Amino acid sequence: MRARALSPIPLCAGAALAVALAAAGGGLARAEDQAPPKGIASWFNPATASFIPVPDIDHDPNSGTTLGLIPTRLVTDDQGQIRKIIAPDVNYNPYFGVGVSGTIYAFLSDDTQWSLAAGVKQRVESEFDYEYQTGRLRDTALSFDASVVYDRSGTPRFYGIGNNSPVYDVTNYTLQQKYLQTTVGWNLSHVWQIAHTLRVRDVQVQPGTLAGIESLQGRFGPILGVGTIHETLNRVDIIYDTRDDTTIPTRGGQYVVFGGVAAQDGVFESSLYSVTGVDARQLWSPAPGNIIIAHMALRYMPGATNVPFWSLSNIGGEQSVLAQNQPLRGYGEGRFYGRNSFSASMEYRKGVLSVDAMSTHLNLELTPFVDVGEVFQHSRDSPVAHLHHVGGLGFRGIASPFVVGFVDVGYGSEGAAVFTGINYPF
Repeated sequence: MRARALSPIPLCAGAALAVALAAAGGGLARAEDQAPPKGIASWFNPATASFIPVPDIDHDPNSGTTLGLIPTRLVTDDQGQIRKIIAPDVNYNPYFGVGVSGTIYAFLSDDTQWSLAAGVKQRVESEFDYEYQTGRLRDTALSFDASVVYDRSGTPRFYGIGNNSPVYDVTNYTLQQKYLQTTVGWNLSHVWQIAHTLRVRDVQVQPGTLAGIESLQGRFGPILGVGTIHETLNRVDIIYDTRDDTTIPTRGGQYVVFGGVAAQDGVFESSLYSVTGVDARQLWSPAPGNIIIAHMALRYMPGATNVPFWSLSNIGGEQSVLAQNQPLRGYGEGRFYGRNSFSASMEYRKGVLSVDAMSTHLNLELTPFVDVGEVFQHSRDSPVAHLHHVGGLGFRGIASPFVVGFVDVGYGSEGAAVFTGINYPF
């Protein structure tokens, strides 16, 4: 289970991507080529609209299909760079009914930004997420990131523990969590950083609510992690980062060695367990508009015995989270749980369109990708002996220097999966 801002975040991805796709279809006729539209027609032309009425069409293996409308507003500065995204949303999901939410991204400078997302649905689900970041450029002695999150989600799935957990053992549970997380980085230089992450988290795993899917407690019983658990994590990362940008990199690499300990019910109290591993990514740009990126993550839990299932290593879903879950974009989030995990991905990002719209500059990328990964029980086991494989194609809308919206369509042994999100998957 990952620490993240939840459902409102992907909706902003639709804003960036929809504008770029509209451009590809000829929707961005320049003012000098024709008279600008008037009245309500101007709302649907990204070149003249004060906001974009983006259709919200979202589907993934866990959440099902969500339909709605996001009247997204982009606020730009004199240089055409996006400084704020305001995205209210009205949507409908057959699992949870009508929902309303809103997301604000504020890019105060290249070095400092914050975001706020909140929403509620008719049944079960609600969320609140605030995040503040400063020192992103590492030009000062310290960098700082803080998050305050509350989330109640009805979509998580659990298939059991192990790399071969069968699809017919699928269960559902309701996850309610609230946590405070801070990361303080000591910048030894522009490329070297030592960072400490502290997360204090309260997690409740309650019975599932989805019709036709058995509740986790009914199939697997009171396994560790069911009920309410208080967890405190302390983790240290050693980071070497030569990328030319943290949000929209085109060359360089990031290499991280991490280690941490977590305790339930207190900082140094019962059920202490540890995590350690490496996370590496490298980008090459053989020609302008062409980027190849490779990513690898290896996570171990040495000496772990009393671990809630949601703290185990896991693969599945669309995004990599450092020292936590890793992508496997033909499967839903958390598809495979185990003590240790290995994940590797490769993408080819090809720029196919560049256009000016809404006082900013947008690029569209096509991205074929491959993901592999597995979970395994013992440190002596090979991390690549029984890999799951996924291939697919991604679409990326980019509004430099802060915004990347993506749609990734992947195919694995259990069929196809579609994901949307903000920021690159890794």
